[in-house]
Amino acid sequence: MTDKNMIDLLQECGAILFGRFMLTSGAISNYYIDIKKASTNPMVLKRIAEEMSKYTGGYDVLAGMELGAVPIVVALSLETNIPYVIIRKEKRQHGTAKQIEGSDVKNKRVLIVEDVTTSGGSLVKAIQILREQQAQVDKALVVVDRESGAYEKLLRLDVNLVPLLSISEILRKTQKKNFRTG
Repeated sequence: MTDKNMIDLLQECGAILFGRFMLTSGAISNYYIDIKKASTNPMVLKRIAEEMSKYTGGYDVLAGMELGAVPIVVALSLETNIPYVIIRKEKRQHGTAKQIEGSDVKNKRVLIVEDVTTSGGSLVKAIQILREQQAQVDKALVVVDRESGAYEKLLRLDVNLVPLLSISEILRKTQKKNFRTG
């Protein structure tokens, strides 16, 4: 799971920030992982897709929730040639009124991709939306797990959370580096 190079890449592109931040979950944190900084950097995004591709065997479709997971799921699709869908947070009220954009997921093995997870709320919502469409969901890939309950929450839904990095790994490495240079 640990990839020292990945942590270095995240630091170099400015994705690891320290300060005071309010998270999507409403929690306050003294660090923030801005994966959008990483996913808008072609070199880092390519590396994320390469690392995630190791976990895609046997899946028919990749799925990412708007907005943060979209570049990651697209890059992973290009890396693996597995089609993808985008899950909207809310069902459209116009046009086709779809909540899942892309191909049909019914009776297909779907791998969920996410940028960062904290409590797992967004992943739970994605799982529910996919399962309502009769998709088979048993795994979620995330770039960074903030280790704040998502793993346990997903286990209760029979979904395995696979992070490329955990926040404890990132903090351990960045604190060592800051201690040596500071």
